Amino acid sequence: MSDKVVVAGVGMIPFTKPGKSENYDVMGAEATRRALADAGIGYDAVQQAYVGYVFGDSTSGQKALYHVGQTGIPIVNVNNNCSTGSSALYMARQAVESGAVDVALALGFEQMTPGAITASFTDRPGALEAFETVRDRVRGIPDDAVPNAATFFGAAGQQYVEDHGMDPAVFAHITVKSRKHAAANPYSVFRAPLSLEEVLGSPHIYGPLTRFQCCPPTCGAAAAVVMSQEYAAKHGIRADVVIAGQAMATDFNSTFEGDMLRLIGYDMAADASRQVYEQSGIGPEDVRVVELHDCFTTNELLTYEAIGLTPAGTAEKFILEGDNTYGGRVVTNPSGGLISKGHPLGATGLAQCAELVWQLRGQAEDRQVEGRLDAALQHNLGLGGACVVTMYQKVSA
Repeated sequence: MSDKVVVAGVGMIPFTKPGKSENYDVMGAEATRRALADAGIGYDAVQQAYVGYVFGDSTSGQKALYHVGQTGIPIVNVNNNCSTGSSALYMARQAVESGAVDVALALGFEQMTPGAITASFTDRPGALEAFETVRDRVRGIPDDAVPNAATFFGAAGQQYVEDHGMDPAVFAHITVKSRKHAAANPYSVFRAPLSLEEVLGSPHIYGPLTRFQCCPPTCGAAAAVVMSQEYAAKHGIRADVVIAGQAMATDFNSTFEGDMLRLIGYDMAADASRQVYEQSGIGPEDVRVVELHDCFTTNELLTYEAIGLTPAGTAEKFILEGDNTYGGRVVTNPSGGLISKGHPLGATGLAQCAELVWQLRGQAEDRQVEGRLDAALQHNLGLGGACVVTMYQKVSA
């Protein structure tokens, strides 16, 4: 990546509980307007758009963007489960980096309903069928009342507990940290603090997971404008945050061999992050702020090790010594993450992008990580599966 792609503008709207938001098209249009304003350009400068959402009819992307403009540009609708937003960003970045366009837009939104996610189509094979087969063989068939996603991530957390002799209460510390961070984020759904006792005392879900250790269904939207360095320079556009490395990985044969950590994306995260470190020349030891996919507390802990923030088997020490928060080695999810900020599936990856761009610019207000920030790392995961890892870098404008 010699000619790095600039993240020229980001925008998002406050996330809300289902039933409290505008419709998806209104949310998506507003996030787009905010990103365009941040970049200082009009919609007529955008040459391609990639729009991510999971729950919606085909061409919902057009429905949202037509509120902003109808310029005839290609609009590609993207669905990659929980990594949808970062998948849209991945495609927009590729379009610019390849030279196909100078300016591209990545937009993500989701209008969710209350309660756990369920299958939309029951008259055909499910996309997670192979994953469920492995889970059922290794851990037994779960109660139908348990949310499907929680059984995967809860079982992975339980395996980690068994493998390392860790107290499962350690996972709950992540929610306590998440709520502290979210308290300073006006975009977050849950900003009230929680004690460790409150997290552990919330209803049990599966394995080591309690309710407050699971991300909530959420509505919201976020967007990013990416462009070439040449275009930014020619038009006097701020260009101090670039994508220094980005990779998407999908599942390997190892995913289905019976290890629950691998089943929920450990190897994808490890591979994608390895590629990004090689591309950017920036290692995990050089990163002081990370937005990662904490759909469940168990996944946050596992991701620490998968992407190299701490060596395998040391996540307990990493958490209990406060190395995952302000004052520690690396601030993880300063936004509050999926658990507290919320998880509108199509918007999540672009909300992570927005937070990290703000951090690198020094615009994160009360969430700002102190000291010099040269790089920021993003990890966004979807079962089924896809994992996108992105390294953002602060450069001289």
